[in-house]
Amino acid sequence: MIDSARLGSKLHALGLEPWAETIERQLQRVVRDAPHGDWPQWQQALAQLPDLGSGRVECRDGAIALVPENAPSPERSGELLTALQALHPWRKGPYRIAGLMIDAEWRSDWKWERLLPHIDDLQGRLVLDVGCGNGYHCWRMAAAGARQVIGIDPTALFNAQFLAIRQLAKPMDTGLVEGVEVLPLGIEGLPAHLARFDSVFSMGVLYHRRSPIDHLTELHGALRPGGQLVLETLVVDGGADHVLVPRGRYAKMRNVWFIPSPAMLENWLLRCGYRAVRTVDIAATTSEEQRSTEWMRFESLADFLDPADTRLTIEGYPAPLRAILVAET
Repeated sequence: MIDSARLGSKLHALGLEPWAETIERQLQRVVRDAPHGDWPQWQQALAQLPDLGSGRVECRDGAIALVPENAPSPERSGELLTALQALHPWRKGPYRIAGLMIDAEWRSDWKWERLLPHIDDLQGRLVLDVGCGNGYHCWRMAAAGARQVIGIDPTALFNAQFLAIRQLAKPMDTGLVEGVEVLPLGIEGLPAHLARFDSVFSMGVLYHRRSPIDHLTELHGALRPGGQLVLETLVVDGGADHVLVPRGRYAKMRNVWFIPSPAMLENWLLRCGYRAVRTVDIAATTSEEQRSTEWMRFESLADFLDPADTRLTIEGYPAPLRAILVAET
């Protein structure tokens, strides 16, 4: 489903030669040599997607909307629902496909609206989205005028979801589709010191890294001089020397390592060589923004908080508070 030769040519054209030289081997290791056990099931779902034909891709009420010229028949709509539900759970969205609403766990459009006033104009920029999930924000970046968006996320299911949206959208807007790539890789797959991207986004990743300083350094190495980092992550209230290190789980998540105060995080960025560092938004996560739906039927935020005091996680830590920071190289 991923054409490594096409990707290699595209990476060369974008000036990402060191990555172009390794991308085929990387994808072979991930997709062919060590595929996820459910990959055949997801491939079957992709094969069963109906062809919606020509139309248009737009953003409507926060959703990535695929609007075919001709409404699908009830039979086609049923096929669409079955195939997309086979890719459950949908964490990021929303998407609206031929009138079918994929109401994902996260209202990712709310995050987009919070960061949009504070970031550089994306028109004509080469963008990297680290930990992009199924690519919702990649589509928003491309629609905002980015020349090329490359998202990376090692979760195979998210890649399958992106491929589903891409497959349905391509007949409707080939230009937009060609401007977005999502690859099943982590940031470790990115060659060091590329120094090529105009904008790098890292959203919802930093607190999952055992070494946050290394992560910030890797992001710095991907940016060209004068490029912009957009960092969104969990924070806690506190002074410049405060960081929460959970003893075990945080909000039922096993892999949360460091949650700094905004001031501490700004200092980390400065130590990693960034400049013009500033916190532009801080918002508490609510159960309206992150919740269970028919498209994500597992536990969500309401299950992660103390039922007697929603200001705390179920483990007794401060409830999720998320900050957006921007910085330059």
